Amino acid sequence: MDQEVIYRTQIQPLVRDPLPSVTTHLICRNTLLRTGIGQILSGSRFILTDEAFDDPSRPLVLLEGAPALILLCESLSLDAYLEELEKVKARCPSARVVILADHLDLRTVVQLCTFGLNGLCPTAMSQAALLKALELVMLGETFLPASVSFELLEQGSCRLSPVGIPMPASVVPGSVSKLSERETEILRCLTQGASNKLIARELGLAEATVKVHIKAILRKVKADNRTQAAMWAQAHLISADCAG
Repeated sequence: MDQEVIYRTQIQPLVRDPLPSVTTHLICRNTLLRTGIGQILSGSRFILTDEAFDDPSRPLVLLEGAPALILLCESLSLDAYLEELEKVKARCPSARVVILADHLDLRTVVQLCTFGLNGLCPTAMSQAALLKALELVMLGETFLPASVSFELLEQGSCRLSPVGIPMPASVVPGSVSKLSERETEILRCLTQGASNKLIARELGLAEATVKVHIKAILRKVKADNRTQAAMWAQAHLISADCAG
């Protein structure tokens, strides 16, 4: 087929309209905020559903291959955010997840991104800016506000991990060779924010087996939790790959 024909029939339409309608789930208990966000998304490609995404007793209806976005607009602690993020990713692994919040500290933002967060949008963003940010997220990018980027730049004089924050004292350098091939696979999954259930499904293991491997990983890399293990992986597995 002629290259000009290919561009006109296949590529140009994607450039003009790169995203189809996006089924959008909003997790927000504040009625006023829900109403406001609904108005902001009204008329856009982000179609807000009335389905209670955070109710696991209700079946989730998503078209196979169709893009999905989950907006989390709740004021939570870091542990609660991580728990919510894990539940969301387990229920809909292909969905993109964006938190609408202000004043999250840098360490919290980095840990959330390590566990699979795709975007952070301040609630003070304009309608146009928010819609553009959400479009970037659905195109596969990670969106962070400028304030977070500036903080990351200011950390440049510190000893930083590849994810942009000082390494915890308990995460000490170690040899990647301490890990078995299976443990390395699981550790890579942790850096993507995968839940135990998702890891088990991807690697064809029992969930209990995944838990046993994760305990062994934490012991070998001297990490206290999954977050620190993922940070260790960012620092050491990536370095090992580059060296190889």
